Amino acid sequence: MRMCSLVAVLCFCFSSILTAAELDWIQISADGKSFVTSKDQKPYVPWGFNYDHNGEGQLLEDYWQTDWKQVEQDFAEMKQLGANVVRIHIQFGKFMSAPDQPREQALQKLGELLQLAERTGIYIDLTGLGCYHKQDVPAWYDQLTDHERWQAQAVFWEAVAKQCAKSPAIFCYDLMNEPVVHAGKKQGTDWLGPGLGGKHFVQRITRSPDERPRHEIAAAWVETLVEAIRKQDQRHLVTVGLVPWSLDRPGMQSGFVPDKVSPHLDFICVHLYPETGKVAEAMETLKAFDIGKPLVIEETFPLKSSPQEFEEFLLKSRKYADGWIGFYWGKTPAEYKQEKTIGAALMAGWLEFFIKNGPKFKGETE
Repeated sequence: MRMCSLVAVLCFCFSSILTAAELDWIQISADGKSFVTSKDQKPYVPWGFNYDHNGEGQLLEDYWQTDWKQVEQDFAEMKQLGANVVRIHIQFGKFMSAPDQPREQALQKLGELLQLAERTGIYIDLTGLGCYHKQDVPAWYDQLTDHERWQAQAVFWEAVAKQCAKSPAIFCYDLMNEPVVHAGKKQGTDWLGPGLGGKHFVQRITRSPDERPRHEIAAAWVETLVEAIRKQDQRHLVTVGLVPWSLDRPGMQSGFVPDKVSPHLDFICVHLYPETGKVAEAMETLKAFDIGKPLVIEETFPLKSSPQEFEEFLLKSRKYADGWIGFYWGKTPAEYKQEKTIGAALMAGWLEFFIKNGPKFKGETE
């Protein structure tokens, strides 16, 4: 066990009861432009991490049954770093054994995760329907028609919402990571987009040609899943993670035009990685997602830019964004510095920026 993690865990063991009691529900502000706590109406600014895999690249469900202590340590460490929200990615195949049959054991483990979040004092951005590891996607799921797949996804979300409905630790339900609508005039052959680093982050919600405008199909899908959630949970916020090319612009498009799919969403999420020499362009893209509802940059990192340009983008993004979620993969800045690699140096720099600027972004100080 890492010494720094052990210290963090011990600290939170002493404060966990008080923290859980103080964890308030999050809602949209009266003017519809930001987030506030339900009881005291205090501003809430999401500032946290995607906890999408551990240092070995394993997804959460790959180790939360066998190494729960690692999850506890990581939550304590993320809190210690200053996070108030953690984005969790759960896989469809790990939660569904058949189109109409949720896995009770997985739902119970999710309940344990919410209890951990409550004890730690961290909110959860719960992203569902993941198919990141193609080998874990059930064969029967790939064989469904568009309509059947939507119905199976609705069963997934209704079961998850039922499990989570009573927990104040849920910040939001994110329907899917980076969905797109099939654009071809021929039947599609794969539900998943191209792989990246062994994982498939983009997912199609249809494979069949459809005469309806793509944004209408996207809006109908959102409505279907939100209705499933609302059968069990009328309180928690709902969003969906959008790629930058969701905008109605020339070139590649996802079909999820923000202002067209937003009526059934509580706020907008965009995944935005600024590129070298294009900070101004990234800002223009971000501005286009600011459609009058709260806007969260749900994924960002200096993946395509220098650390300096990335920090410039984040600081300027405060003009439009109401929340920011980067990445955490189980190590502290000090641990990354010991590795002496470019990737480790990038992570160390990002986490140091996160620690230093957290109070400013969360509105605790200027």
